Formats: sequence, structure tokens, C-alpha cells
Amino acid sequence: MSTNLDEIKRAYAEADCLVSPAEIEAALDDMAETITAKLADSNPLVYCVMNGGLVIAGRLISKLNFPLEVAYLHATRYGHEINGNYLDWRVRPTQDMRGRTVLVIDDILDVGTTLAAVMDHCIEEGAKEVLSAVLVNKLHDRKARPGMKADFVGVDVEDRFLFGCGMDYKGYWRNAPGIYALKGH
Repeated sequence: MSTNLDEIKRAYAEADCLVSPAEIEAALDDMAETITAKLADSNPLVYCVMNGGLVIAGRLISKLNFPLEVAYLHATRYGHEINGNYLDWRVRPTQDMRGRTVLVIDDILDVGTTLAAVMDHCIEEGAKEVLSAVLVNKLHDRKARPGMKADFVGVDVEDRFLFGCGMDYKGYWRNAPGIYALKGH
């Protein structure tokens, strides 16, 4: 199946911008300040959840002015679909996290199935403390665990199909500079 680039371009052209690039930058600055206050003296191991967390982790980590170790993992439940429940571990964490503070950075806390599984895995591997940072918290009551919240959140956004700032539409537009909602979703 080939990708229809006209459809991909149209999705962006018709989308609603919910969070502007300037608002994203301010949110990242606020997150960095809060994370620094909490973790500056903890020698954290910071995991980027691929692929969605790539954009946010790159932008956020450069704002953290303290020693930290960076690694990545790849777990997904969507692939290139717009919804899904199967968790696919493509790259599991490989660093020794026993006794460490672990910060998991991802693009969004939607339902939270992926984030919950990643955090549980880190605890099972002996992490002393596991914290989460997401650019977007999607506002709805369908979280994987009742009351589930990320420890560090950039913005709260309405319950629509989102893309940009790491989130994708059919594998595209992770590079969009703001947060956009797909027209009609």
C-alpha cells in the first residue's frame, strides 16, 4: 500500500492548530525548570520512548543543565494506525537501572497503555524511582489506570486525534511545529 502524499498534506493544511509553536516552547521551558528542581542531584537515567518521544526528548534534554544519562526504548501500540491496543516492544531498555531514578520522556499521555507498561518494566528491572514526562496530556477519562497522570506535563489538550511535536498522522507530521488536531476527529 502506498502513501497518498496529497492526503497527508491535506491533513496538515486542514488541521486545527491547538497549541502554537511559541506555546510549545514555553511549555518545554516550564517542564525543564520543574524537572531540574526535582532531578538535578539524582543522576537520572533518561529514556526517550521512540518514535513519538524523539522530538520532545531532543528539545527537552538540551534544557536540562545537570548530569544525566540518556538512552532510548521503542514500544508502540499504534504502528501507523490511528488506534490500537497491542503493545509491541521493538527495543527494550538495555541500561542497568537498578537503584537509579529513571525519567521516561514521551510525546503524549493518551490512554497510557504504553507509558504504564514502560514504567512497570523499569520498576521490575529495579529502578529506585520512575517518573514520566510528556508534552501532551490528553483530557479524557479513558486512562489505562484510574487517575493516571504524568509527573511532568507540558500542556493539556482536548480529546481529538493529534499530531505534531512527535505525534504522527499515518507516520507523518511528527515534525509539525505545533500541536494539531485532525479535521473531524
